[in-house]
Amino acid sequence: MQNISKFFYTLLTTRTFWHPARPFPYRACILSDAQTPRPRYKSDLIYGLEDRPHFTAAIFAALQHVLASFVGIITPTLIVGGVLGLESEVPYLVSMALFVSGLGTFVQARTFGPIGSGLLCLQGTSFSFISVILSAGFMVKARGGGTDEILSTIFGICFFAAFIEVVLSQFIGKLRKLITPVVTGTIITLMGLSLIKVAVTDMAGGFGSSDLGAASNMGLAALVLLTIVVLNRFSNPFLRLGSIVIGLTLGFVVAWWMGRVDMAALPQVPLISVPVPFKYGFSFDWVAFIPVAVIFLISPLEAAGDLTANSMISQQPVKGPLYIKRIKSGLLADGLNSAMAATFNSLPMVTFAQNNGVIQLTGVASRYVAYFIAGLLVLLGLFPMIGAVLQLMPKPVLGGATLIMFGTVAVAGIKILAEAGLHRRNVLIVAISLGMGLGVAAVPEVLRDLPKALHNIFESPITVGAFCAIVLNIFLPEEFLELEEDEFDPESSTLKVMQDPDVTK
Repeated sequence: MQNISKFFYTLLTTRTFWHPARPFPYRACILSDAQTPRPRYKSDLIYGLEDRPHFTAAIFAALQHVLASFVGIITPTLIVGGVLGLESEVPYLVSMALFVSGLGTFVQARTFGPIGSGLLCLQGTSFSFISVILSAGFMVKARGGGTDEILSTIFGICFFAAFIEVVLSQFIGKLRKLITPVVTGTIITLMGLSLIKVAVTDMAGGFGSSDLGAASNMGLAALVLLTIVVLNRFSNPFLRLGSIVIGLTLGFVVAWWMGRVDMAALPQVPLISVPVPFKYGFSFDWVAFIPVAVIFLISPLEAAGDLTANSMISQQPVKGPLYIKRIKSGLLADGLNSAMAATFNSLPMVTFAQNNGVIQLTGVASRYVAYFIAGLLVLLGLFPMIGAVLQLMPKPVLGGATLIMFGTVAVAGIKILAEAGLHRRNVLIVAISLGMGLGVAAVPEVLRDLPKALHNIFESPITVGAFCAIVLNIFLPEEFLELEEDEFDPESSTLKVMQDPDVTK
């Protein structure tokens, strides 16, 4: 019985099973370790970038990518919809997030002229924009705006802000001279820290909950949190990749058993979601636009790191003209995909880092697998019932998972700062920027006497921190060698940190 169990475990977890040119070691699985030596293969790719896997291998790898990224794609929408009170639109918005992720993934892999990296890069909604989008939504809500006005403003400003990344994609080398690692690290750290309050509030029951902080709420959140932590400590890569999905599923089931999930409250939704460009209208607000634009300033640097890591894992060049062209084309696709996302009522898109780990796990780097990923995501996006069911997920269950997600965003920023070097100049920049950003969030009254327009702009800790970091970085200069655009170094400190596939976006 033990040998049979070993056979099926190896059958499902080995990479070589899915490659016809490398026979699966059936005999080694069934016999004991003492009876036969284990065959050893080189740790190279099974399918390279331009290889075409057979259907079984392609669909298996595609499912792994979808499972690894599914929660990351839908969670920003669930958070924004829940916090801003847009529950009636959440099923449709979740569908559009999946739908646009599929389209964006296809664009990145297929390439259209200068658009697309030609890599197996999965596109998904970004956590980086949550805090500034929430600020924009609250601003519209404060002046009496309804659901349509909130969403039309959010998607309007995201549409125009996306073209910042489109333009900067062609000047990534120059951008790195202004947005240095110390600036990027500070902003990313602020993003994560500013979102912790959202996660902890959800753990306690959610904004406006009558039982905020109840033991049952904290218990559910703790269950999800501990499940994710325990699964991440296993050596099995499948359990690690699926830890968040498993944790949320377990939390949902336990909440249902406790009577916290009312399936009778499932909203009536159509069978199919029809993508409608700018369904909620199109609005624009300069005050809300500026914080979103700040995030789009650093998005190219994050995406460049993920694309570099993907190139390395896919055994593609990370220097020279081909690499530079691939980075520029990938960032151009990122920006245009974000504009497309706003058009189809979804939050901005970024290149996900999670799929780099899946490539390492499966040994499949073929960009043709992205076509299957895109098809699966588009198919999922056509069914609003998925979003309707996910909307019933109790806030404490979601909060237990997002606490880890947002915490890892902050840790990513700290790692960038550590890699940049915390000498005296950088310490001053980080200390002042973090202090001002977090200070405004903690004591918003400090902005009381500012003009209304400036007050609305600087009430976001991201905007305040980014402004301080950029200004201080300019006026506290240090000597460094300027890189020409064609000398863009993929192993610079910023990009090396971004290559970590375990950091959640």
